[in-house]
Amino acid sequence: MSKTTAKTIENVEFPSFDASKATDQIRAFAEKGVEQSKEAYAKLKTGAEETQKVLESTYETAKTVSSDVSLKAIAALRANAEASFSHLEALVAAKTLSEVVELQTAFLRKRVEMVVEQAKEFQTVATKAVEDVSKPVKIAFEKAINDAKAA
Repeated sequence: MSKTTAKTIENVEFPSFDASKATDQIRAFAEKGVEQSKEAYAKLKTGAEETQKVLESTYETAKTVSSDVSLKAIAALRANAEASFSHLEALVAAKTLSEVVELQTAFLRKRVEMVVEQAKEFQTVATKAVEDVSKPVKIAFEKAINDAKAA
């Protein structure tokens, strides 16, 4: 009788099982899984590092911008206080009621102009602040989208 790779039981033929081939296939499958896991970990690690850099940059920018806004607010408060004290001194020095009315009218006009100017300055600073703080996040988001499209 010749040796066959299949066993026959009651006219039904079953293929024989070769354990060495199965072991090789399992090993190849496991190695592929390990390699894919390493690649996924490397991508995750790189993404986490980039995110950390973006967050650090955003935090530093926000800290600088908030300092600028605080300095602008302090300068505005100082200017308002100085204007009010100067006006009070002028009112105390006024000799007639018409001079008081004239001083008050001029003061109110200047205050309105000052408030409008301060609002414009705050708007400029706030707009710049938003742009500066959001810039690193925007760049990171665009990079992530481009990476996702490339993948």
